[in-house]
Amino acid sequence: MDEIQLYLEEAHDLMAKALNHNSSELTKIRAGKANPSMLDGIQVSYYGAMTPLNQVSSLTTPDARTIFIKPWEKGIIPEIEKAILNANLGLNPQNDGQQVIINIPMLTEERRKQLVKQVGHECEQGRISVRNIRKETNEQLKKIKGVSEDDIKNAEEKVQKMTDEFITRIDQLMKKKEQEIMTV
Repeated sequence: MDEIQLYLEEAHDLMAKALNHNSSELTKIRAGKANPSMLDGIQVSYYGAMTPLNQVSSLTTPDARTIFIKPWEKGIIPEIEKAILNANLGLNPQNDGQQVIINIPMLTEERRKQLVKQVGHECEQGRISVRNIRKETNEQLKKIKGVSEDDIKNAEEKVQKMTDEFITRIDQLMKKKEQEIMTV
């Protein structure tokens, strides 16, 4: 019975990781509002080493359409601009000699629809991950020796409940993000 519990806990942890990954991927999809997390993952060449943008500067959003990037050292402003342009986020960085300023353009209706499709795709990837975890866990449960078929059946039912719960949570994330994108 302990072995079954271990597999169930492992499945829960893996599904939670899949949900968290899905959530972090969705934060990278911009909804028209300025958010420093839009720039997560951007690396800047800093003294020859690729360094995350948020480790070489402070990022602030003074309003819903602007991000200010204030580097610790003014000398890396061109590197920051280059890194943002190379990230292909559709953002156009400018600088005033002190900091990099990014104005977030309004989203067109067509762009909003593209972003909603992208959100749907990301969430489908999350659902596939959760289903794969269910499949692998069920396969592991069937290989356990010395356990009754009823115990295996009960464990599989618990895995299915967990799967349904995490897929519902992914669907909720998707609805919330779609509303955020479609709200003008």
